[in-house]
Amino acid sequence: MVKFFNCFLDDIDAVIQRDPATRSRCEALLCSSGLHAILCYRFNHFLWQKNFKLLARVLAQFVRFLTGVEIHPAAKIGKSFFIDHGNGVVIGETTEIGNNVTLYHDVTLGGINVFNKKGKKRHPTLKDNVVIGAGAQVLGPITIGNNAKVGANAVVLKDVAENDTVVGVPAHPVHENKKDKNKFHPYGVDVASKDPVDEKFEKLSIEISSLKEELAQLKQGK
Repeated sequence: MVKFFNCFLDDIDAVIQRDPATRSRCEALLCSSGLHAILCYRFNHFLWQKNFKLLARVLAQFVRFLTGVEIHPAAKIGKSFFIDHGNGVVIGETTEIGNNVTLYHDVTLGGINVFNKKGKKRHPTLKDNVVIGAGAQVLGPITIGNNAKVGANAVVLKDVAENDTVVGVPAHPVHENKKDKNKFHPYGVDVASKDPVDEKFEKLSIEISSLKEELAQLKQGK
């Protein structure tokens, strides 16, 4: 009971720490739909572990109706978990989430192989201090390493290394500002980070412009 209560307080405090619009525990309890979904998940997960599986699933569906957040009661979630805005989040059955993880709205932690045998790992594993931006789709039995960040609307189909930031479709690493590497970035994106794909396009654009100038000079030489 003490462990459950401490976990309860950690989840509430996570809202206050990571949501600047929330100023107190009371406000978090009354106004955070993500927190409501997490607290109900804790109870549903307890029921699942006690083999009241059908009841746990039914209650999870009711919570989905109320909050817009669907968390399978079999998922394993650590302390200080935070879902900002809440709506549209889906967390699959074999998902494993570490401590101090943050998800934004419309995130899917889903499985891509519906033909896996029951009990097989189908959903992602998120290590500690992971941030998943709004609209991101993290799919399959992949691992998102400690302190990793996934940018908004990214589609992640492969493992993400510790401390990496990935963006895009499909997701790829960006060159992150080393000074702020372990800093919390809302929505999983550091505005100072450089996207290597954009850098390549910039270089190609410069090279094309240079080639056009050389071609024009050659034509004039004729």
